[in-house]
Amino acid sequence: MRSTPARVGITAVAGCLPDHELSTADLQSQVAGVALPAGLFQQTTGILSRRVASPSQYASDLAVGAARQVLDAADLDILDIDLLLFASATRDMVEPATAHVVQAALGGRAHALDVTNACNSFLNGIDLARSMILSGRARRALVVTGETPTRAMRPRIEGLVQARQAFAGYTFGDAGAAALVEPVATGGILDVDTETHSEHWPVGGIFGGGSRHPRGDEHTYFTGDGHRLRGVFEKIGPGLLERVNHRAGLTFADYRHVLVHQVTMPYLERFVEVTGVPEDKLVITVTSLGNMASATLGVQLARIRDDLRPGDKVLLVGLGGGVSLMTMIWEAS
Repeated sequence: MRSTPARVGITAVAGCLPDHELSTADLQSQVAGVALPAGLFQQTTGILSRRVASPSQYASDLAVGAARQVLDAADLDILDIDLLLFASATRDMVEPATAHVVQAALGGRAHALDVTNACNSFLNGIDLARSMILSGRARRALVVTGETPTRAMRPRIEGLVQARQAFAGYTFGDAGAAALVEPVATGGILDVDTETHSEHWPVGGIFGGGSRHPRGDEHTYFTGDGHRLRGVFEKIGPGLLERVNHRAGLTFADYRHVLVHQVTMPYLERFVEVTGVPEDKLVITVTSLGNMASATLGVQLARIRDDLRPGDKVLLVGLGGGVSLMTMIWEAS
């Protein structure tokens, strides 16, 4: 019988970005149909560019690329992993779970499954891995994500109504990330909290591929209302962060970094305004990489991992369609 550890943490992390970079100006020039003011996409989003996967590159490929980096960094073989979670808003196909595609490429034999909760998927995956390790159901978990949301951008806009509905989709960028989750002697994941308001699920999403809209291109494009989604966060987000800090006995000054899901620069600036998070605590990725869906926090974490010292605390803040908010406090060990 496995002993249950007292602490579980993130011991390695990596990001994986496609090689191709697409500027926002070039993206707007590729959108056919209604004429849009020059520079509109860049001016309203603050996004200068993003990475885009090649036509032959899938969500699983980005996840595998990040996973291999993590295994190399930890000096582990894939057979040392007994739980593999593909935690992503994107997947290769409806069935089977993309986790199996990833595992086949890596050559593993772990318990493998998908975790899907929009842009909070990766954070949810880390939390699920932690829970399974604490319960004794797993020993060492590899949590991966691969996001290719740029494929949900409308190539053509017919009219201003459709332009407003499709606009949030033009913030997207592709990326992958992976995290190794296992028992640690010190530090680790100290706190997890969530706030879910499912009555707002119609605010935005990609509504095709399921039983409601199983076929047809119309529902394969992202449709949503970014302003309504931001309004939900502004209403409930600050209270969640206050609750977390109060329970943990921390203030924003106690965190080395605050990593937050990033959709546009104006939204990120509004986050700073309504929450009081110091701007110098952020790791800004949205300007050069766009909205990477659930890979956003993984890519940010990979960028700061080597600069952290034991005892440094990081607050991760997720926001996903549905609507769900999620926080995680992690202490480096």
